[in-house]
Amino acid sequence: MKIDQDFSIQVVETDVLVLGGGLAGFRAAVSAKNSGAEVIIAFQAHGASQYIIGFNAPLGDSDSRDNPQVYFDDIVKGGYGLNDRQLVSVIANGAIDALNELVSIGIPFERKANKFVQRHLSGNSYPRSVFHPNGIGHLALKGLIEHSKNIGVKEYSGVKVINLLKDGDEVVGAILAKKHTGEFIAVHANAVVMAMGGIGAIYSDSTYPADVASDSYALALHAGATLIDMEFVQFEPTVVVYPEGAKGMEMPTAMLGDGAHLLNSLGERFMFNYNPEFGETKIEKAKMALCIQREIDEGRGLSDGTVLFDTTKVPPEKLESYVNHCKRLRNSGLEPLTNLPRIRPAAHSHMGGIKVDKNYWTGIAGLYAAGEASGGVHGASRLAGNGASDVIVSGGVAGRSAASLKKSGAKRNWNQIHHTALEKIKSLSNKEKGIKAEEIKKALCDTMLSSAGLIRDEASLKRGRKKLIDLQSLLNQGVQSKSLPDALRALEAEHMVLTAIVVVESALERSESRGAHRRSDYPNSDDSHWLHHIGFKMNYEQKLDRLKLPLE
Repeated sequence: MKIDQDFSIQVVETDVLVLGGGLAGFRAAVSAKNSGAEVIIAFQAHGASQYIIGFNAPLGDSDSRDNPQVYFDDIVKGGYGLNDRQLVSVIANGAIDALNELVSIGIPFERKANKFVQRHLSGNSYPRSVFHPNGIGHLALKGLIEHSKNIGVKEYSGVKVINLLKDGDEVVGAILAKKHTGEFIAVHANAVVMAMGGIGAIYSDSTYPADVASDSYALALHAGATLIDMEFVQFEPTVVVYPEGAKGMEMPTAMLGDGAHLLNSLGERFMFNYNPEFGETKIEKAKMALCIQREIDEGRGLSDGTVLFDTTKVPPEKLESYVNHCKRLRNSGLEPLTNLPRIRPAAHSHMGGIKVDKNYWTGIAGLYAAGEASGGVHGASRLAGNGASDVIVSGGVAGRSAASLKKSGAKRNWNQIHHTALEKIKSLSNKEKGIKAEEIKKALCDTMLSSAGLIRDEASLKRGRKKLIDLQSLLNQGVQSKSLPDALRALEAEHMVLTAIVVVESALERSESRGAHRRSDYPNSDDSHWLHHIGFKMNYEQKLDRLKLPLE
């Protein structure tokens, strides 16, 4: 379908519009509805939430010494001190209540003798990850989806967010597209919760699902919000390369706590060379990824640039508790009781995102953010298990906050608001010639991995910046788009390139190494100069302004 001046828009109204179909989105939707708001949730797919294994809650069921204050301290330590303390407090003090809310709607967690079973994940002082053997992400998402329908949340699935609706400096809804039918939906809302995930697959060899494409960040930037900590990209240390059928699957660091070993090509349990007292345990992911990469770079990896994840050292009953991992390995032809998968680090998650306050408000009237769309809580690195804690807690807070926003009595020129929001997608449509969006995306992913990967330096980052600016120029010249799906792919490519530029610019600016940001030309941390956020905001000329922002 071609986009022209004659297309029609279906208009619907609600109090709160939630954008995103993962755990953060559905937590926000349910919380907003329970707070008395009418709620619509709109999404293309369910993101990465369904693959979550467990999340941190400082119950003390496995070790009575654990509590929210210990958890708070672990988050700050794991984030290399760059965390916004008010957000850390929200997560540390809200995780138990969030767990209880999930239990109250029937989400199952592993228990023994009326206590939660808790796994010990890397970077955490005590076992605090609650889970289910079949993976809590899938079960929690399924339960929240069912519960949201039961309480009257209206759902639009399989839709792509085209743009936010703005009236002056206020966000008042969003435009959605059904890409296969060519239908457009304008949702007028008192408040919008952005929960569409993080950077997406802007790196080659990434674990991100295809439906996450940097939309949260780009749309928020264009709406006037600020992005912070964008240089901190978490490379999951233990991502499967072999067997091929399980490629891209994360081997959980919890399994290392249960006895699994990491081995190099010499058969050495090399983590004791880097972490002498604890080996593979009690080390946060950013450090572990660097250790694994060093083994590979210095020639102690296997021929395919991997190391071995020795599952055979895990007691069989514990190994079998990782039901989905064992199933996928076996379906790929590898028996984890007797054979070893091969792994290496891969781009996995992101510490940065949209700057928010303790209510998960972005500073833009009507716009809130939750989950990996938001930034500030994790600092320079993320504790294992804290990505899930973040989406589950922040989604609830953002939903309640959005529901509490007082209705505006302003009269709006909706026709003009719709027209402005659709200008971008119109400009990308009906082009017979030009580069294809998928070519832009591939070049982008290769550029990011080579220039802003696990280890960076000034020269590689500057090369990357030049290539990204060239890709942006190609986009401006026109992307081949003969249909609405083509135009949507072009829009995704624009969002991904813009986000990648912010990541590279942030990484160039931070001339130190901290957490997941490693500069080979600045190998040390420098608290005297760099214990602050680097922020980026779009100015009125649609150019990026760099900001120095204090911790809150």
